[in-house]
Amino acid sequence: MIGDRIHQARKSSGLSMRALGEKAGISAMAISKYENNKSTPSSAVMLSLARSLGVRIEYFFRVSQVELKEVEYRKHSRLPKKVLNQIEGDVIEQIERYLELEEFLPVSPIELFSLPAGLPELIGNYDEIETVSAKVRQAWRLGSNPIPDLIDTLEERGIKVFRSTALHSNKFDGLAARVNGTPVIVVGRDWPGDRQRFTLAHELGHLALAGRLAEYLDEESAANRFAGALLAPASEVVKELGYQRKSLEPTELCVLKHAYGLSMQGWLYRARDLNVISQVTFQTMYRMFAARGWRKEEPGPRYNPEKPRLFIQLVFHAFAEDLIGESKAAELLGKSLSEFRTIRNVELCEPEAANQ
Repeated sequence: MIGDRIHQARKSSGLSMRALGEKAGISAMAISKYENNKSTPSSAVMLSLARSLGVRIEYFFRVSQVELKEVEYRKHSRLPKKVLNQIEGDVIEQIERYLELEEFLPVSPIELFSLPAGLPELIGNYDEIETVSAKVRQAWRLGSNPIPDLIDTLEERGIKVFRSTALHSNKFDGLAARVNGTPVIVVGRDWPGDRQRFTLAHELGHLALAGRLAEYLDEESAANRFAGALLAPASEVVKELGYQRKSLEPTELCVLKHAYGLSMQGWLYRARDLNVISQVTFQTMYRMFAARGWRKEEPGPRYNPEKPRLFIQLVFHAFAEDLIGESKAAELLGKSLSEFRTIRNVELCEPEAANQ
């Protein structure tokens, strides 16, 4: 049991046995014995391992078996296995804490995820995806205005959203999976907000379009079209840009990016998809974006990253109702007792500190 937990924490940290041994002051051979349950670490060794792995010692005694199913990565083919293991380990550790918290709550305040009724059984072209996105917005009562907080919107509908520090590479655009039947989407903690939002909308697109696409349609292109339509509905694109344009100014795309949380490139694609601009105009502007380096880093201030808030709220809900004590609340948040007490200081009112 403890050996499995040590292995999981090491996987999450991205450390080899030798690297962990050097940090903890023990041999790699000893760690191998611990992980294979051939030896049990002493209390002093466990404390050293906890410090080296960045976990509380209670972590090693947590009883939880989480398996990611239907795991789908975006842009992962060039990532080494070690990095993929670190990503999955980090995600599993966060999910374990979430599931443990839910066990303390008498009634789950989170609804089960379900797709809206009335979605088309077969989608024959990309333009029809606009209707699917519109139906999702209508069922979720989002109207046509910009979605201020997409993570909150998805969590309210039963999709668990996590952020990971392991997702730091430009070669990686996110992870989607299921845990106990619940959809899970993971984005980078430090990504710009528009990149987070597009990934979240893209993965929602996969859920909404699964089994509905004609065989000649590309799933990734379809999910991208859904993401753009969800973040900037067709009616809003036409309202903002007009029905037909000969060209677009980068500055107006930058303004729209910060109004809707959709990147400048995303707006460029929306204008093309809805025939606001021609394919020739699109290609000209796309080449200009590439020449100026805007495909990797767009100009102007970054769109602020989004942060999950539901988990923090539920931890303090359980604590307020005496369902958990200080130590358990701190453990669930991945904080020390002193850090937890600082977060509790309502005068500071910095709940985001729990998400750092």
